[in-house]
Amino acid sequence: MKRFMILIIILGVFAALCLGQRRTRVSPLKIIQLSEPSLKGPVSFEEAVAKRRSVRQFTSQELKPAQIGQLAWAGQGITEPKRGLRTAPSAGAIYPIKLYFATQEGLFVYSAEEHSLEQITNLDVRGRLGAIGAPCNIIIAGSERNLAVKFRGEANKYMLLEAGHIAQNIQLQAVCLGLGAVEIGGFDARGVGRVCRLSKGFAPILIISVGYPAAQTSIEEGKEEADKKGRSTTKRAVLIVGRENYRDEELFETRRILIEAGVQTVLASTRMGPVRGMLGGVAEATILAKDIIVDDYDAIIFVGGAGATEYFNSRVAWNIAREAVQKRKVLGAICIAPAILANAGLLTGVRVTSFPTERDRLQRAGALFTGVPVERDGLIITGDGPMAAVLFGRAIADTLAGK
Repeated sequence: MKRFMILIIILGVFAALCLGQRRTRVSPLKIIQLSEPSLKGPVSFEEAVAKRRSVRQFTSQELKPAQIGQLAWAGQGITEPKRGLRTAPSAGAIYPIKLYFATQEGLFVYSAEEHSLEQITNLDVRGRLGAIGAPCNIIIAGSERNLAVKFRGEANKYMLLEAGHIAQNIQLQAVCLGLGAVEIGGFDARGVGRVCRLSKGFAPILIISVGYPAAQTSIEEGKEEADKKGRSTTKRAVLIVGRENYRDEELFETRRILIEAGVQTVLASTRMGPVRGMLGGVAEATILAKDIIVDDYDAIIFVGGAGATEYFNSRVAWNIAREAVQKRKVLGAICIAPAILANAGLLTGVRVTSFPTERDRLQRAGALFTGVPVERDGLIITGDGPMAAVLFGRAIADTLAGK
């Protein structure tokens, strides 16, 4: 018995030491007390509405704490302390929404009652959100469960209405601060929820990217310069999706990044006309995959999602990919789509990534699987899924630009 008690004491001391060591490795989280919000500004409501535009390109300048505080207050700040009423209306004054701010300093959740930001992590998670590269990404998360007790079947509707009010407030406030903003709806909700460590019952609804607008004249200037020289420098890319169930973010975010980089894009599928994504997005396929002429494009891109499986054993898709490699075109594939390249015999000795389900397939095909969000090996670029769509698009744009 005595030996048993001694063993228990030793184990207890060892556990305490281990836990103590673990705590010393974690940087202490902090609470940022925000300055009092300004209730007057130089821009009228009418001017803010007239000037509001979706801005997708930002400078690298970080936002000041006062600016972030003003944005947080516009979204959910308390305007009547006695009753706890806020800037955005809420059905039953339940307020089922939380605001998260992802900045260079980490991830924070906004406390309306304290008008403060509580740090969740000191890691920069912006690149893991699948949003635009902006100084500040605001995640609007909501809990339908909190409303369901009172509103039952109407809970989701009221939650989304509240999120809409908040989003509009934030974007108009951004205009008043001389900032630009854009809503991002196409993202991996489960992945963002994990990154933000959302409480049980909460789910991300919308991401708003905010920052200082970047000058967007370089593309037009490039076109003018090309016209003077009598030739076009515009790059072209064809994105290939399944006839249904492509992954929305992987198409729309990749295409958006390419367009912003001055790349002309064309959408191809196995049928012409509207094609619907897994999340309900609809795009217009203007050419059939079988009619793609590789020489017409600088980049060939296979988009993932469940619908990409129709190309896994397609000789049309294999031939397109093989010709792209032969003619030294940029060849991209994201999510499960790298399996198309593997089945075409193009990945032997090539560093690649993909959605985890395809790892064994790629390795059997001789690929060097890395599992990173985006992998670039020469002119072959692969991405691991929806949250890597922005980085995937940038890697393709950079490769086309010779970077």
